[in-house]
Amino acid sequence: MDDLYRENILDHYRHPRNYGELEQPTIVQHEHNPLCGDQLSIYLLVENERIVDVKFKGKGCAISQASASMLSEELAGKSVDEAKAFDKQTILDLLGIPIGPVRLKCALLSLKTLKAGLYGVNLVDDDEDRL
Repeated sequence: MDDLYRENILDHYRHPRNYGELEQPTIVQHEHNPLCGDQLSIYLLVENERIVDVKFKGKGCAISQASASMLSEELAGKSVDEAKAFDKQTILDLLGIPIGPVRLKCALLSLKTLKAGLYGVNLVDDDEDRL
Protein backbone atom coordinates (compact mmCIF):
# COMPACT_ATOMS: atom_id res chain seq x y z
CA MET A 1 0.00 0.00 0.00
CA ASP A 2 2.88 2.40 0.76
CA ASP A 3 4.07 1.95 -2.84
CA LEU A 4 0.71 3.22 -4.12
CA TYR A 5 0.95 6.31 -1.91
CA ARG A 6 4.56 6.89 -2.93
CA GLU A 7 3.53 6.75 -6.60
CA ASN A 8 0.75 9.25 -5.87
CA ILE A 9 3.25 11.60 -4.21
CA LEU A 10 5.59 11.34 -7.20
CA ASP A 11 2.68 11.96 -9.58
CA HIS A 12 1.70 15.14 -7.70
CA TYR A 13 5.34 16.23 -7.68
CA ARG A 14 5.84 15.63 -11.41
CA HIS A 15 2.37 16.85 -12.45
CA PRO A 16 1.23 19.27 -9.74
CA ARG A 17 -2.43 20.18 -9.68
CA ASN A 18 -3.41 23.85 -9.50
CA TYR A 19 0.15 25.02 -10.15
CA GLY A 20 0.54 28.67 -11.06
CA GLU A 21 -0.67 32.06 -9.91
CA LEU A 22 -4.10 33.65 -9.78
CA GLU A 23 -4.40 37.00 -11.53
CA GLN A 24 -6.40 38.68 -8.76
CA PRO A 25 -6.18 36.59 -5.61
CA THR A 26 -7.83 37.60 -2.37
CA ILE A 27 -5.00 36.06 -0.34
CA VAL A 28 -1.35 35.52 -1.25
CA GLN A 29 1.08 33.99 1.19
CA HIS A 30 4.70 32.97 0.79
CA GLU A 31 6.57 30.80 3.27
CA HIS A 32 9.76 28.79 3.22
CA ASN A 33 11.58 26.13 5.14
CA PRO A 34 15.08 27.51 5.78
CA LEU A 35 16.38 24.11 6.87
CA CYS A 36 16.02 22.50 3.45
CA GLY A 37 15.23 25.41 1.13
CA ASP A 38 11.64 24.49 0.22
CA GLN A 39 9.60 27.52 -0.88
CA LEU A 40 5.87 27.86 -1.39
CA SER A 41 3.38 30.55 -2.33
CA ILE A 42 -0.37 30.00 -2.10
CA TYR A 43 -2.90 32.11 -3.98
CA LEU A 44 -6.54 31.98 -2.89
CA LEU A 45 -9.64 33.57 -4.36
CA VAL A 46 -12.24 33.86 -1.63
CA GLU A 47 -15.83 34.92 -2.30
CA ASN A 48 -18.55 34.92 0.36
CA GLU A 49 -16.23 33.14 2.81
CA ARG A 50 -15.69 30.27 0.35
CA ILE A 51 -12.48 29.36 -1.50
CA VAL A 52 -13.52 29.44 -5.15
CA ASP A 53 -10.05 29.05 -6.66
CA VAL A 54 -6.60 28.09 -5.45
CA LYS A 55 -3.16 27.99 -7.03
CA PHE A 56 0.32 27.48 -5.70
CA LYS A 57 3.87 27.91 -6.87
CA GLY A 58 6.98 26.61 -5.26
CA LYS A 59 10.16 24.68 -5.41
CA GLY A 60 11.57 22.05 -3.19
CA CYS A 61 11.47 18.37 -2.44
CA ALA A 62 8.81 15.95 -3.65
CA ILE A 63 7.10 15.85 -0.25
CA SER A 64 6.67 19.64 0.06
CA GLN A 65 5.44 20.10 -3.50
CA ALA A 66 3.17 17.05 -3.53
CA SER A 67 1.69 18.16 -0.22
CA ALA A 68 0.86 21.57 -1.73
CA SER A 69 -0.68 19.96 -4.81
CA MET A 70 -2.83 17.61 -2.74
CA LEU A 71 -3.88 20.38 -0.38
CA SER A 72 -4.86 22.61 -3.30
CA GLU A 73 -7.26 19.93 -4.51
CA GLU A 74 -8.82 19.68 -1.06
CA LEU A 75 -9.28 23.44 -0.67
CA ALA A 76 -11.35 24.17 -3.76
CA GLY A 77 -14.95 24.82 -2.72
CA LYS A 78 -14.28 24.71 1.01
CA SER A 79 -15.38 27.48 3.34
CA VAL A 80 -12.69 29.54 5.02
CA ASP A 81 -13.69 27.97 8.35
CA GLU A 82 -13.34 24.47 6.90
CA ALA A 83 -9.88 25.37 5.57
CA LYS A 84 -8.89 26.81 8.95
CA ALA A 85 -9.81 23.47 10.51
CA PHE A 86 -7.24 21.59 8.41
CA ASP A 87 -4.45 20.32 10.61
CA LYS A 88 -1.31 18.23 10.63
CA GLN A 89 -3.31 15.02 10.43
CA THR A 90 -5.14 16.32 7.34
CA ILE A 91 -1.82 16.61 5.50
CA LEU A 92 -0.47 13.29 6.77
CA ASP A 93 -3.69 11.58 5.66
CA LEU A 94 -3.39 13.14 2.19
CA LEU A 95 0.19 11.94 1.86
CA GLY A 96 -0.70 8.49 3.14
CA ILE A 97 2.76 7.35 4.20
CA PRO A 98 4.67 7.68 7.46
CA ILE A 99 6.65 10.92 7.54
CA GLY A 100 9.71 11.00 9.76
CA PRO A 101 10.68 14.01 11.87
CA VAL A 102 13.25 15.22 9.32
CA ARG A 103 10.62 15.45 6.52
CA LEU A 104 7.73 16.67 8.68
CA LYS A 105 8.51 20.37 8.09
CA CYS A 106 8.58 19.67 4.34
CA ALA A 107 5.19 17.94 4.50
CA LEU A 108 3.62 20.69 6.59
CA LEU A 109 4.92 23.70 4.64
CA SER A 110 1.70 23.88 2.61
CA LEU A 111 -0.41 23.87 5.79
CA LYS A 112 1.80 26.52 7.40
CA THR A 113 1.46 28.70 4.30
CA LEU A 114 -2.30 28.21 4.14
CA LYS A 115 -2.82 29.04 7.81
CA ALA A 116 -0.59 32.12 7.66
CA GLY A 117 -2.56 33.38 4.66
CA LEU A 118 -5.98 32.67 6.16
CA TYR A 119 -5.11 34.27 9.47
CA GLY A 120 -3.17 37.12 7.88
CA VAL A 121 0.05 36.49 9.78
CA ASN A 122 3.62 35.67 8.93
CA LEU A 123 4.48 32.63 11.01
CA VAL A 124 8.18 32.86 10.19
CA ASP A 125 9.53 36.03 8.67
CA ASP A 126 13.19 36.64 7.92
CA ASP A 127 12.41 39.52 5.55
CA GLU A 128 12.44 42.80 7.49
CA ASP A 129 10.53 44.53 4.70
CA ARG A 130 7.46 42.47 5.54
CA LEU A 131 7.55 43.13 9.29
